[in-house]
Amino acid sequence: MDHRPKPALPRLPPGLDIRSAAVLREIVEQYVETGEPVGSRTLSRLLPQRLSPATIRNVMADLTDAGLLFSPHTSAGRLPTERGLRLFVDGLLQFGELSEEERTHINLALVRSGRSMQETLAQASSLLSGLSAAAGLVLAPKGDGPVKHIEFVPLSPGRALVVLVSADGQVENRIIETPPGLPPSALQQASNFLNAQLSGLTLPELRRRVDAELAADRSALDELTSAVVEAGLATWGSDGRAGSLILRGQGRLLEDIDQLEKLSAIQALFERLETEETLLKLLDLAEESDGVRIFIGAESGLFGTAGVSMIVAPARNAQDRIVGAIGVIGPTRINYGRIIPVVDYTARVIGRLLG
Repeated sequence: MDHRPKPALPRLPPGLDIRSAAVLREIVEQYVETGEPVGSRTLSRLLPQRLSPATIRNVMADLTDAGLLFSPHTSAGRLPTERGLRLFVDGLLQFGELSEEERTHINLALVRSGRSMQETLAQASSLLSGLSAAAGLVLAPKGDGPVKHIEFVPLSPGRALVVLVSADGQVENRIIETPPGLPPSALQQASNFLNAQLSGLTLPELRRRVDAELAADRSALDELTSAVVEAGLATWGSDGRAGSLILRGQGRLLEDIDQLEKLSAIQALFERLETEETLLKLLDLAEESDGVRIFIGAESGLFGTAGVSMIVAPARNAQDRIVGAIGVIGPTRINYGRIIPVVDYTARVIGRLLG
């Protein structure tokens, strides 16, 4: 247990006095460290102010009435609610800059010659997971170079796999929804049609050519096959916004799960992360701020999962254009003060690489 003197409170959140803010901060910090409820006697030993357990119990009761703390039914101690965590992150959290040694470690792990960009991004995701003891995520943009080959592969009724091979040999896969009643021949016809149009075009250029071809009704494609072509290209995206998600360290999300019903919520979160809509939403969230953003529970609108926090930052190139998103997903008791500067610096390194 840390008995070092606590630094002064950075600022008082609205509605809290110095005493209640100190109690809330200590409870959150103990929760992040141990995950266990904190009682008044423990707080009386940890707080810099000399407060009796009875006085602390009164403060804790007020914080509970305000919706910032709650009492688990198995303990007389208190834990922070998601609202309490939000207040802590917004007004009481203190974190410093990464050390030069930590910066060097991140740079050496990512900036290595002879490694493909996909391998670098996978390494970034693994690095974040290792440094944060949570799940690291990297949203990588799709390449905008020339396309060499496109193939539609049937998976099950209503679903198909789109395989795209770039001119430099990179392979990307996406699952699309196909029209009801689609015959298998339509997938092959869609593949043949697109590959005949390629001629070294980038994906946005191919999308514009196909749109013009279909609009002019010069194509021999029937309605269902046309829908497959359009769905496939829409999945890849014509504006460069879509991308691929690299997620490492999923098992760390399960380490703090002690209730069986939470397991299905985490599994649903993984499934949600694989959808195109989520990828675009992640970029939208990153774009809404120049720096790191912290989402607790369902705040992001991405997940309806309680007990999970997400820290995400945009990766910007030299022209200040967002080219990806870097982040961490973990239990609400992740070490915010440690992880925020790690995510921020890693996003800047990846932004330079992607630029």
